[in-house]
Amino acid sequence: MTQEEQLQIIRRGTTEIIGEGEIMDRIKAGRVLRVKLGVDPTAKDVTLGWAVVLRKLRDFQKLGHIACLIIGDFTAQIGDPSGKSKTRKQLTREEVQANVDAVSKQFFRILDPAKTEIYYNKDWLGKMTFEDVIRLCSRYTVARIMERDDFTKRFENHEPIAMHEILYPLCQGMDSVEIKSDIEIGGNDQKFNNLVGRTLMEQYGLEAQAVVLCPLLVGTDGKEKMSQSLGNYISITDEPNTMFGKTMSIPDETIANWFELCTDVPMAEVGAMMGEGKNPRDAKIRLAKEIVALYHSPSDADDAERYFVETFSQRKVVTEAEEAEIPAELVVEGFVSLPALIAALGLAASNGKAKDLISAGAVALDGEKVTELRIGADALVGRVLKVGKHQFRKLV
Repeated sequence: MTQEEQLQIIRRGTTEIIGEGEIMDRIKAGRVLRVKLGVDPTAKDVTLGWAVVLRKLRDFQKLGHIACLIIGDFTAQIGDPSGKSKTRKQLTREEVQANVDAVSKQFFRILDPAKTEIYYNKDWLGKMTFEDVIRLCSRYTVARIMERDDFTKRFENHEPIAMHEILYPLCQGMDSVEIKSDIEIGGNDQKFNNLVGRTLMEQYGLEAQAVVLCPLLVGTDGKEKMSQSLGNYISITDEPNTMFGKTMSIPDETIANWFELCTDVPMAEVGAMMGEGKNPRDAKIRLAKEIVALYHSPSDADDAERYFVETFSQRKVVTEAEEAEIPAELVVEGFVSLPALIAALGLAASNGKAKDLISAGAVALDGEKVTELRIGADALVGRVLKVGKHQFRKLV
């Protein structure tokens, strides 16, 4: 593969590359690069949004480089302040560990394990003494930290900025120093943190890392970035029918962007699919099949398309769906709160959002709209719960 062809792969699905010349010089020198991605396990699912940067890390693996995946079991307890308008809730060690256990099983649906090094930043950050922390803080100024847009806005609005949030970029930068990364991959919202790592590496006498930034994937609502807390996400572990149906629900104007960030389909081919006179539904079906095939199989993608057509185009009543157990703690005196059940199954972001869906007539059992908020547990078992247009669960 020529260097130009390698560069095209590196550039796909990125918004900015800081130090692109440095990357190419190192590749020309025949070096196997250490490409870093840090992930804080603040939830239990790897979403398609999270997969954007994991797939970029995989691109470097395909070019012969080493993926250095840092699981932020220490930094997750702090909480990344990027893009936050207020101090976020700190997770307990137990919550972080539960998330680590869940997501660790999902990474290798995307990455090549033979070319992946896994690190946990508690191994070095957790061993730092208070003296070490003070020395680290001396390497960066408050003025530089306050250049962050989110901190600046909060400061100007007289909103709190906690001291531990200020330390977060330094912790992430120390990750780069510790593993001696050549490149760090991050979302657009990580630019400041990634550049802190670049600065700290130079201060520690190391070759500074280049930075590759990827756009944030817009969620299925077509408005906000994909987020588990907003409920507008697709998990890479979703069942094929669920994954296909959720993809078909995205707005037409996001189709091309999803092709670029979530698949390997050449963008020239995408342009032809989205050309004048073409039905965007056909392109969306292709997109949904590509995504299902990536995380399941081509045959699963064909089956999911068939299921979708039968269910939505031919309007057949769904009798089979991904099974979901009714949590025992939701059964009170033989009844279940339907909003709580919907939220617990991840079909809505909160009880309040679930109530809104019920009020809007977007919730059904075995094809019949539901209006009541409490239903007998026995009456739910064995029935198919539909939430929105494309989310189904068979209750057991």
